[in-house]
Amino acid sequence: MGAITPIGLSAHDFWKNLVAGESGITKITRFDASDLPVKIAGEVKDFNVGDFMDTKGARRMSRFAHLAVAAAKEAAADAGLELEDAERPRAASAIATGSGGAIDTMEESQTLLNRGPQRVSAFYVPIMAPNMGACQVSMHLGLRGPAMASVAACASGLYSFFEAKHLIDSGLADVVVAGGTEAALHPLPIAALANMKALSRRNDEPERASRPFDANREGFVFGEGAAVMIVESEKRARERGARVYAELAGAGLSCDAYHITAPLEDGSGAAQAMESALQAAGMSPTDIDYIAAHGTGTPMNDVSETRAIKEAFGEHAGKLAVSSPKSMVGHLLGAAGAVGGMAAALAVYHDIAPPTINLETPDDDCDLDYVPLKAREMPVRGAAANGFGFGGQNGCVIFRKYDV
Repeated sequence: MGAITPIGLSAHDFWKNLVAGESGITKITRFDASDLPVKIAGEVKDFNVGDFMDTKGARRMSRFAHLAVAAAKEAAADAGLELEDAERPRAASAIATGSGGAIDTMEESQTLLNRGPQRVSAFYVPIMAPNMGACQVSMHLGLRGPAMASVAACASGLYSFFEAKHLIDSGLADVVVAGGTEAALHPLPIAALANMKALSRRNDEPERASRPFDANREGFVFGEGAAVMIVESEKRARERGARVYAELAGAGLSCDAYHITAPLEDGSGAAQAMESALQAAGMSPTDIDYIAAHGTGTPMNDVSETRAIKEAFGEHAGKLAVSSPKSMVGHLLGAAGAVGGMAAALAVYHDIAPPTINLETPDDDCDLDYVPLKAREMPVRGAAANGFGFGGQNGCVIFRKYDV
């Protein structure tokens, strides 16, 4: 595993701070936000791209690709991933994103308008392309198998695990570097989302702004980061004596086919994705102990997701521990599902359900066990991670305990 997040620049620090309930939401420092109605975000702090690549290479990449490569290199080191030349054609990447190099588009547009066409970067197109996260990871790690780059809004990160499992199960790859990345902190999307009334405006209390499932929630907090996991076939893992965090048991996808931003109020589309994941994993609802929820902290999403969990898990829903990593890292958009998947896999590995911080006032319409305020040590045989995106795209991935 590898992670670059607002609460840690490694998977280890991410998990440590997630379990401790540490918030990574702060005042925006990347740019002057004084004129914006929202002045807070989940920024990645103290990230030095020079620790992961040379200056020339870094200048030809967008920040979203920087974060992806950094997380992937950590994951490869954590896994002891050493590929022989003959293995490289069967080693793939699946790095999802929501907006790719959107920041570069905004900045180069200003260059064009203010300084003229001759000053626009010759590398703009390959820098901003959403597939460049996956391709740069492949180039840096020498992966010559498929390079997949799903763009599914806030469900994107979960799609990468669906693709990883499909590539391995279908025999097209033996190992997949899978995850999600996002780096779109910029005044333009923050202004747009603020005008949509999607963002929290708790500017004076950043650490308390992301409040999934709380009665006083008012919107999500914009964030950035990347999370990457090495997924490999059981055969390969056993042969090399790999340390296994969890088994990627199944994944399910669906589409609400309903609205460009709003989820189906009854949660039926999201429930379909969860049910598909359970079916793909050959598991029953009672085999799941924990869910890393999408849990954005918006009034509509949290109620819809609660209803979806109840529909998919029936009577067992009330026995599940459900929590939202977004309460600490914010909403990482295209990387959110990858962060949730990492939280679910680590919950299985450590038998700990991370908390939902800032859940201080219960909402009558959100009446599941959301692990409020403090982490919980408990048996976690199986864990699911949810992700739902604009356009109605839904994803769910399931991890279960693996005994070598």
